[in-house]
Amino acid sequence: MTTLANMDLNLLRVFQAIAEEQSLTLAGERLHLSQPAVSYALRRLRAIFNDPLFIRTRTGMQPTPSALELAKPIARALQAVQDALSYAEQFEPSSTTRAFSLSMTDAAEMVFLPPLCEYMREQAPLARIHVEQVPKESIEEALRTGQLDFAIGHLPMLKSSTCHTLLFSETYVCLTRKRPGLPGHQALTVDEFMALSHVQVQSAESSHAQLDDIFRAHGLARPIALDIPHFSVLPSILARSDLAVTVPSRIARLFNANGQFAVYELPIAIPAVEVTLHWHQDFAGDIGSRWMRQAITDLLQDYGRQA
Repeated sequence: MTTLANMDLNLLRVFQAIAEEQSLTLAGERLHLSQPAVSYALRRLRAIFNDPLFIRTRTGMQPTPSALELAKPIARALQAVQDALSYAEQFEPSSTTRAFSLSMTDAAEMVFLPPLCEYMREQAPLARIHVEQVPKESIEEALRTGQLDFAIGHLPMLKSSTCHTLLFSETYVCLTRKRPGLPGHQALTVDEFMALSHVQVQSAESSHAQLDDIFRAHGLARPIALDIPHFSVLPSILARSDLAVTVPSRIARLFNANGQFAVYELPIAIPAVEVTLHWHQDFAGDIGSRWMRQAITDLLQDYGRQA
C-alpha cells in the first residue's frame, strides 16, 4: 500500500507535467529531467496506481480515464504543498519583480489600467503587469493552468468554475458630438434614438455583445453606419461626425473629459452588468496573488464608488 511515508512527491510532479504537456520529452524539459528519468517515473506511477495512465498515440501521450480522474486531486495536492511552502517566503510589494498576468477587454484596459498602473508605481514599482485579451471561452483554462493570474470583466460564465468578487455594476449611455438641434433633455426618446446613425463596437466584452439582442427584444434595430473592433478610436470618430454610440457609462465619462460630447440616457432599460474579478482556487493561497487580488479589489471597488 502506498502512503505519504513511502510516496515520492516528485512522481506527482512528473504526472502533472505529462498530463499537461502530453509528451515525455516536453515533460522532461519542463522538469529538467532526462527522458529515461521521466520514463522511469512513469513506470513507478503506473505500478502505484495500477493503471497505464498515459497511452502513446500519434498526437502524444493521451491520459486514460483513470489519469483524467487523478489529474485534479493531484494538482490540488501539489498546489497545497506549494502554498504551505510559500508561508515561509516573504512577499514584499516594494521589492518584488513578479509579473502578474491579467485578461481584460480593450474597454476595461482604458478604464482600469491607468489607476492600476499608478497604484503599482507607488506600491510595487519593480513588478510587471502583463495584459492580454484572452477569448472568453479560453479564460477558465488559462486561469486553471496559471497562464493568467486574474480576469476582469463581465464574465458570468466563469462564476461556477472560479473564485470571484464583485468590483462594481455598470450601466450604458448614448454618446454623440454636441451640435445644434440635439435634444435638450436627459433621456432620448425611442424616435430620437432611432433617428441617429450609430457606431457598433464589436467588443469581446460579453455584456456589450448582448446590446443588440436587448435592442431587438424591444423591437429596435439601430441604424448602423459604422462597425469597428475596438473602443479606443471612438473619440476621434465621434468628434468628426454626427454618429452616436452606446457605451458603458465609465467609458463615456472618460471620452467626455473635455465636455465635447452630449451624453444621454437610453430610451429603453438596459440591465446593469456586474464587473467582476476572477481567479482560480488552486492559486488562491499564493501570497503574491493574494496581495495583488486585494490591491485590484480595493482599487477598483473604490473607483466604482467614485464614478
